[in-house]
Amino acid sequence: MRREFIKKGGKILRTPPHYMVVGHSPWLSAWFENCGIVKIPIEEFDKDTLSFTYGDSMPTFSEAVNDGKEYRHQVYTYDEILKIIENYGLPQDWNDDGKFGPERYIEVQIWSDEPVSRYKKEKICPVEL
Repeated sequence: MRREFIKKGGKILRTPPHYMVVGHSPWLSAWFENCGIVKIPIEEFDKDTLSFTYGDSMPTFSEAVNDGKEYRHQVYTYDEILKIIENYGLPQDWNDDGKFGPERYIEVQIWSDEPVSRYKKEKICPVEL
């Protein structure tokens, strides 16, 4: 994922990235009791430090998931993920229960500490953009 993002001109300023999601994921919110949510406006980020996978990056890049969907084994830039969202919508809107595959949200990999460090608390989960 990192190599593919670099090939697309992405900036890697930290390893590993911070993992977040686009929008609210009811499924992720149900993982933890008394879970807080932080929303960070996209305008606060250097978009060159953001990569995206349509679904969680683990099943997205898993060899076990080979259903032919165009967004498998793909990492996207900000502009690219907007086109994928335009085509498919947000997974949490059509697949929150996982009936239609492993994609339940869009994962964001943030390859910088800014602006996450300004929002970070000890027990915040999940974080969304």
